[in-house]
Amino acid sequence: MPTEQWFILSILAGTLAMFLWGRWRHDMVAGGALLACVLVGLVPGAEAFSGFGHPAVITVACVLVLSRGLQLTGAVDALAQRMLPSNPGPIEAIAALTLVGAVLSAFMNNVGALALLMPIAVQLARRLEIPPGRVLMPLAFGTILGGMTTLIGTPPNLLVSGFRAENGSGSFSMFDFSAVGGVVALTGIVFIALIGWRLVPRRQQAGGDSFETSTYFTEVRVEEKSKAAGKTLEEIEAQLEEADAQIVALVRNEYRVTAPNMRQLLRAGDILIIEADPKSLSAALSGTGLQLEEAVAVDGGEGDEEAVLQEASTQESDAGNGEKEQRGKEDDEIVLQELVIMPHSAMVGRSASDVQIRTRYGLNLLAIARQGSRTIRRLRSTPVQSGDVLLMQGRPEALSAFASEISGVPLAQRSIDIPDKRKATIAMLVMAAAVAGAAFGLLPAAISFAAGMLAFMALRIVPLRSVYNSIDWTVIVLLGAMIPVAGAMADTGAADMLAGLLLENIARGSAVAAVVVLLVVTMTLSDFMNNAATAAVMCQIAISTALQLGVNADTYLMAVAVGASCSFLTPIGHQNNTLILGPGGFRFGDYWRLGLPMEILVVAVGVPMILWVWPLV
Repeated sequence: MPTEQWFILSILAGTLAMFLWGRWRHDMVAGGALLACVLVGLVPGAEAFSGFGHPAVITVACVLVLSRGLQLTGAVDALAQRMLPSNPGPIEAIAALTLVGAVLSAFMNNVGALALLMPIAVQLARRLEIPPGRVLMPLAFGTILGGMTTLIGTPPNLLVSGFRAENGSGSFSMFDFSAVGGVVALTGIVFIALIGWRLVPRRQQAGGDSFETSTYFTEVRVEEKSKAAGKTLEEIEAQLEEADAQIVALVRNEYRVTAPNMRQLLRAGDILIIEADPKSLSAALSGTGLQLEEAVAVDGGEGDEEAVLQEASTQESDAGNGEKEQRGKEDDEIVLQELVIMPHSAMVGRSASDVQIRTRYGLNLLAIARQGSRTIRRLRSTPVQSGDVLLMQGRPEALSAFASEISGVPLAQRSIDIPDKRKATIAMLVMAAAVAGAAFGLLPAAISFAAGMLAFMALRIVPLRSVYNSIDWTVIVLLGAMIPVAGAMADTGAADMLAGLLLENIARGSAVAAVVVLLVVTMTLSDFMNNAATAAVMCQIAISTALQLGVNADTYLMAVAVGASCSFLTPIGHQNNTLILGPGGFRFGDYWRLGLPMEILVVAVGVPMILWVWPLV
């Protein structure tokens, strides 16, 4: 084996291992793989970043901005609400919701489509009195299935189209994926609605009702001779944290401060409202010199917590050296809100202290739920992960602003918000024009959607300050870095060698068996690593396999496209699977119960459809 092939295979093996380990983000791993290829001479330095100008990368960025515009106008939200039946049973409700998710994800970002429908799904589960996970997992899988039906539905399709163009056959058109992807998606949705949702484990939601209700919201008073008098709230909270307790409010002279300033000095007569586990309550009080004023056990669910937290009818805000007090009014509502952290959220990897939740937003972080477990231990210093559910307390407008800024999905009933019907209509027309331009070959896909994005900016459908925030830059870096690495596979002959091994040892020289093998291998890899990275690697192997057999490369490229879009076995294979992990209360091993039948179904339906629509000869 030539030295260059050893280098590229070693780099790919290390890259796959790092993807599976999950210690570092996918974009970091992809960037490391690209730099390694440059350092050993597999990718010329002058071409190292050529992948960032690839049409697939540009198209993905533009589609993300367009998706954001559709969400901001409220047009898609209104459409989704109207498409759902009013009083459905479980089968009808799950079928309708999953179908709506699939349709939306065909034309917008999959994660955006799921985020848009998650609050509706949670509300629907409560109405049907079934665990939220039994609605959320079908919805997540439906949005994944819908993405495979169009060119822009998912990044792997764009990558596959790009590799086809580089192979000299031209790009796939907008709906070239629809015949195969549509049949697979519809079959999957029917299976999910009739049988599949029953296979989802019955887990309690990691937010809301499954947050432990045995914690206490307790009032403690600072007595005249208390050790706490004269100390700052920060000093007292440091002692409370040793007993896994925290301060959620301060009451002074009948004025109340939610999320008080931690530099404020305590006075005799002040009342602190703290949250503590019953077992930790005694320890929390003993070391601070605080006296129990009144304790109310929160044992009736979320509504009772809100009652306790809304007892005080006044609010106080305090910042810096000055103290500003404002008498509360009836509309000064303090509520609890569950927020799910999106994969691309600014909170990922950061703690409440890092983003200064109290100082900047005037909010309290009451709990973090992760994979069905709830904790209040060291909340402010705990780095948040994708899929976590945060239980927040504060004013509704502050919570809304916080959720918007960090890309958090609220798990509560919400009204349809259409700020500007005119903009909503324009957004739909611009999106339709961009799709038509690409579908009818009037413009290359990248140009058509770039024009649509520019129109969104010019018409202020997406605020200019939000345009770059709408793009998931981790995906862009991943794609831009992996495209040259995949090119190095072809240039060194490593792709040809791997294709030969696949044909000789697994497919046994059969062109039909090779379709099955490519589909299964791609699907398996995408269950454990990013699907775009999987597509970038497998496309070169697919093209090499077709050349060695002398058959139509489109057949194998379509198998890669379908396989890369079907990540159902694990919560890490697709961002949508990660997003429902916390809200559904799922564990890592819960996904295969529905995911494995789904992947078997994809192979059983997908292979005949691929061979029929894209014949080998």
